[in-house]
Amino acid sequence: MSKIRITKQFSFETGHALYGYDGKCKNVHGHSYKLSVTVIGTPISNVENAKFGMVIDFSDLKKIVKDEIVDVFDHATVFNKNTPHVELAEMLKVRGHSVLLVDYQPTSEMMVIDFAEKIKKHLPDAIQLHSLKLQETDTSFAEWYASDN
Repeated sequence: MSKIRITKQFSFETGHALYGYDGKCKNVHGHSYKLSVTVIGTPISNVENAKFGMVIDFSDLKKIVKDEIVDVFDHATVFNKNTPHVELAEMLKVRGHSVLLVDYQPTSEMMVIDFAEKIKKHLPDAIQLHSLKLQETDTSFAEWYASDN
């Protein structure tokens, strides 16, 4: 049977600041991110399986991505845990804001690497993560491909 790629798209709002950056993005700001998740596998051929003909049920893929990424990052502010913004992060947390301190610079490039690792851990054995595309603005995005890694 043929290998098939399927893609599910997601969107979420996230704020961040780039520690040590020499431009405007050193300031706290936000983006309306769009994430495209593409997996590859062989459609289920067992006619008695409720998922017959599917590589993976889109709702199963949606649950993985929502649980690991969208529900965590949506309307959160992300800071590198080594940033001087840690005091601001703690103040925001105390006031009930969603703040994530990560061990990387929260650029689209580094976020997409993080997302790939989170998604891969939860895919069924027969399904591989093929690629991710994280769009930060209408004209700027980062892509991750399994074949490059």
